[in-house]
Amino acid sequence: MFRELPTGRGFADIVFLPIRKVDKPALLIELKYNKDTDTAIKQIKEKKYTQSLEDYIGKILLVGISYDKGTKKHSCVIERHEKSI
Repeated sequence: MFRELPTGRGFADIVFLPIRKVDKPALLIELKYNKDTDTAIKQIKEKKYTQSLEDYIGKILLVGISYDKGTKKHSCVIERHEKSI
């Protein structure tokens, strides 16, 4: 687990990399407060956070988690990252 991992143009809030030889995806997590989960996923893509995992071989999941102070509810969206060749 890495917190505030330096990435393309910013810092990913949390990154989980699986141990070697385990068929589990890496998780790239962006946390938002009073913003929607789409904003979190958009930030991951626009700031190219996946560049920090360029040498990683395996699946990567982009995770956006949001907390709404008014409703006191969390929401989450998960997308599969497709590596470009």
